[in-house]
Amino acid sequence: MSEAPDAVPGVTRPNLTPLDIIRAIVLIAALASLALWGFAMWEFPWNLVLGIGAPVIVLLMWALFLSPRPVLRLHPFIRAAVELLIYAGVTLAWWSMGQAWAGIAFAVVAVAAGLFAGRRNLQ
Repeated sequence: MSEAPDAVPGVTRPNLTPLDIIRAIVLIAALASLALWGFAMWEFPWNLVLGIGAPVIVLLMWALFLSPRPVLRLHPFIRAAVELLIYAGVTLAWWSMGQAWAGIAFAVVAVAAGLFAGRRNLQ
């Protein structure tokens, strides 16, 4: 049986699950939400600083601690705390924009996806 032409010998790719897709969508929604919050809720020049800076900080936190191959490996509980800190920040951003229901909806989906992923990783 031959491998695909783009496969690297000796390297296996993990299976992509629907939960992985949902978590990727949650991350993109978090970045977009923080960008919207920064650009819409602050006066110039702070709107540029926060509209660009907040998503960049979250993306750096994700890359350092939460990505599939993180730069810094943390204990699973600390990793979960970092993830919850990001979700809480996005939820508070939605609340500060006067969109409490959007913030609650984001929090429910994000925390549920995080719990399912954490449970999957413990098995």
